[in-house]
Amino acid sequence: MAKIPWIKFNNGRKFPMFGLGTWKSEPGKVTQAVKDAIDLGYRHIDCAHVYGNEKEVGAGIAAKIAEGVVKREDLYITSKLWNTYHRGETVEPALKVTLQNLGLDYLDLYLVHWPFGFKEGDTVFPTGADGKIQFSDFDYIETWKAMEGVYKKGLAKSIGISNFNKEQIERLLQHAEVVPVTNQIELSPFLNQQKLAEYCASKNISITAYSPLGSGDPKLLEDPKLRDIAAKHNKTTAQLLIKYPIQRGFICIPKSVTKSRIAENMNIFDFEFSAEEMNVLNNLDQNLRTCPFSETEEHKYYPFHAEY
Repeated sequence: MAKIPWIKFNNGRKFPMFGLGTWKSEPGKVTQAVKDAIDLGYRHIDCAHVYGNEKEVGAGIAAKIAEGVVKREDLYITSKLWNTYHRGETVEPALKVTLQNLGLDYLDLYLVHWPFGFKEGDTVFPTGADGKIQFSDFDYIETWKAMEGVYKKGLAKSIGISNFNKEQIERLLQHAEVVPVTNQIELSPFLNQQKLAEYCASKNISITAYSPLGSGDPKLLEDPKLRDIAAKHNKTTAQLLIKYPIQRGFICIPKSVTKSRIAENMNIFDFEFSAEEMNVLNNLDQNLRTCPFSETEEHKYYPFHAEY
């Protein structure tokens, strides 16, 4: 079984640098994917309220704990606060719903999914008569204060952010008692996030890379330079793309529901890129963002108008 490396967060807690993503994992398939992943040696599973499959993820976790394959303390479970729960007093109840869905008493990591809020209610994408998403203007500082509250209560062992830009992190830190442990961001050789990663490192905030395969963008998967480097190591381009953030010291959470792919994604710890190869990979950046969430561009806290 592969030995997955660990990262140490700024609060002293350790976390596996590799995990299973569950975004767009169909409810009918994700329970088996979670069971397969745990059997293969995965210990970190990344979830979110908006994915709509936390109950099924929880069923997979419960099955493996019941079988004695793992104990709860062997697992590292992440979830994320959705945009409709940005008002301070809704944060803890939202987390409790996630815990109930997952069948857990606590999360290892809870993230603010996006810096902007949506209109409150039971609809994850509330839309008006014009078909556009309805925003709220709750300040993410208020949201973060409530995140600090669930952290202090032990409902989440670590707290962090996702999709925040440098200016937003800077502002958050001016008001924060608890520094986020990680910023989960889209990252690949075509969107290498070098400046944001350097800034986060300067604040002792780790990076978690999502969509390392560029959401399956063929431009990335079929890039000749990437294919050449992968072939040299007898690996697939997908394996190269997963290894890339990990070799940079970041957490990576590729998603799959196919057992063979879940196994293949993990088979990346028996090689390293040379300095020259990393240089080639780092120079492929073209700011290719495959998850721009452009329907929210008009929100005052939309993060991707800034340079980084």
